[in-house]
Amino acid sequence: MIRFRLKEVIADYEFQAGRRITLEAIAKDTGIHRTTLSKIAGVRGYNTTTDAIGRLCKFFDCPVERLMEYIPEEK
Repeated sequence: MIRFRLKEVIADYEFQAGRRITLEAIAKDTGIHRTTLSKIAGVRGYNTTTDAIGRLCKFFDCPVERLMEYIPEEK
């Protein structure tokens, strides 16, 4: 399963910038709908497009492995 780490990336961004950032602000800057961002951040196993991942990587200036990780499923 792929686990998105958007909440952690947002927290790091806020700490470095010294200010809060909302999903609405990220949506405005990336062109990704706020509902999609919310699902990426909070819905286990959510499936999104590589375009959305690319836009988030560009916004946060980070590699893709910072936004998501592979977690093997237990058998």
